[in-house]
Amino acid sequence: MSTKFLGHRIRVMTFVILGLLMIVILRLIQVQAIAADSYRNKANAELNVASTILAPRGTITDANGVELARSVATYQVVVDQTQISHPAQAASLAAPYLNLKADKLILNLTGKSRYKIIAKNITPQGWQNLQNAISTYNHSLGKSATALANQINGFYGERGYSRVYPEGSLASSLIGIVNSEGIGSSGLESSMNTKLAGINGKYFFQDGAGTIIPGSQDIIEEPRAGNSIRLTINRDIQWVAQNAISLAVKNAHAKSGTVIVMNPHTGEILAEASAPSFDPSKPKTITVASLQNTAVQDVYEPGSTGKVITVAAALETKATTPLEVFDIPSQYKIDGTVYHDAETHGDEKLTTTGILAASSNIGAIQIGAKLPNQTLYNFLHNFGIGQVTNSGLPGESGGLLHPVNNWYKSTSHTVAFGQGYSVTSMQAIQVFSTIANDGVRVPPHIVAGSYGNDGVFFPASNPTSIKVISSKTANTLRKMMESVVSPNGTAPAAAIPGFRVAGKTGTAQRYDDTCGCYRGYTSSFIGFAPADKPEYVVSVVIQDPKGVHFGGLISAPVFKQVMSFVLQTQNVSPTPGKAPFIPLNSADLAKFKSNNKSLKTLLVAKPTVPNLTLGNGI
Repeated sequence: MSTKFLGHRIRVMTFVILGLLMIVILRLIQVQAIAADSYRNKANAELNVASTILAPRGTITDANGVELARSVATYQVVVDQTQISHPAQAASLAAPYLNLKADKLILNLTGKSRYKIIAKNITPQGWQNLQNAISTYNHSLGKSATALANQINGFYGERGYSRVYPEGSLASSLIGIVNSEGIGSSGLESSMNTKLAGINGKYFFQDGAGTIIPGSQDIIEEPRAGNSIRLTINRDIQWVAQNAISLAVKNAHAKSGTVIVMNPHTGEILAEASAPSFDPSKPKTITVASLQNTAVQDVYEPGSTGKVITVAAALETKATTPLEVFDIPSQYKIDGTVYHDAETHGDEKLTTTGILAASSNIGAIQIGAKLPNQTLYNFLHNFGIGQVTNSGLPGESGGLLHPVNNWYKSTSHTVAFGQGYSVTSMQAIQVFSTIANDGVRVPPHIVAGSYGNDGVFFPASNPTSIKVISSKTANTLRKMMESVVSPNGTAPAAAIPGFRVAGKTGTAQRYDDTCGCYRGYTSSFIGFAPADKPEYVVSVVIQDPKGVHFGGLISAPVFKQVMSFVLQTQNVSPTPGKAPFIPLNSADLAKFKSNNKSLKTLLVAKPTVPNLTLGNGI
């Protein structure tokens, strides 16, 4: 090969190599300069994935700021198994800080996964303690090659939030719970979720072959906390109510029970306690039944507590007076149906007031018969029966009140003594609050307002009041209802020394959905105090008690316990003087008339003890 030809080949190869280098250089310039942003975005899109940081939910507090639910910062601990060279040693060190057993933890530390969740809801202090322990251990090994190979690595913490309930089971069915995604799934956590949830943040993480590369998270938008909610609930009253109803349900071997405490003038609910309850921090205690808020979801026929509506309607329309006398036989037949009182008795002559005191079904039917069906229906409707109260609680039922054109011949009779329609406990206490509030119905509510992120409080809108009966009728009815807690009424166990108390017992047959029949009882007592100037109303409802089931025997004592605490802690002054006595039967009425006393004088007079024994009430 000639020198000339060899030189030619070298020159050609040189030009080819230079051309290739030029192409590479131009390509590098395009990638690193001209199209750098495009390639960078493409790489980020493939490697970096956007995800959500859940916002801390707002707190739920009682009326005095006591926290009933709050979000706390926690960490989710993950590991990159490929970085853990000695799983047994790592498990032994980490287990105590993660509240885990080492022999179970070692299974999650062994393998090839780049992302393995090993613990949730670890406190910031707990995560910091684990990091310190790992750092101390690695430092103690020294810096030799062997020491570096034996170090513990691969543990990473991801920031999050957990929902905690500082008061445990207190008001649990009212407050509710959140699901695993941090969304309210029952109670106020559900109905107020939009306000409580806040705005989630965002972060990027690097996706390594379908798994999050631990430690690659980069927060780009911090989450914003949700608004806090302040309730009308008083924590201390709630505790007493919860304790009282839980014990009563247990002792009566009942299915459930509910206590509500309400301010009749404002509609504020100071306590709403249910039994059985659950502890939100202990999932094993949570059942479908315990998640139900019985105060607004459990529908029942009120029984004799409904008689106050019948009497109120008759007084308002002047169809009766407190002293009208009715003949009460041992049984009463009307429209082909025979009715009885709860207990067998001979023929009696009771006043309208006596019918309330003795809780006579037969007497209530006779009073109701003085009213057109539509009138009775209208009063039931105006008292709030058949309508939701808009208390702010989720799943609230409106109860059941059939229109008059769907009534049977017997419906007006059963409705008169509190059966044939259904209510919730919240509706029932609303009826008595109306009477206590001079005939004005103020819808109950449980949310006082909310706080923005700037701490400014926004009160809830005031509920619309409705005039149901005159103040004169309400005042008269309150005095008549005081006879219920007298020694001659059905609920002397509800009497509170030093205070005038008015109320009504109820013991209704309970409809059982499982058999489509009446089986068991609903036992209740609803009352207010002081009767001469009502400040608070307390409702006690116990479902399906076994054995003794009369409301005056098992519900009235719970009322007394709760109301006594309310009056004391809210600094309500004792009642001066005694309640006026209204004749309950014809004999006492004759004695009253012989003294030339008028009803007006009667309602302000001091009481005398009548010679009367009534045992036919429920």
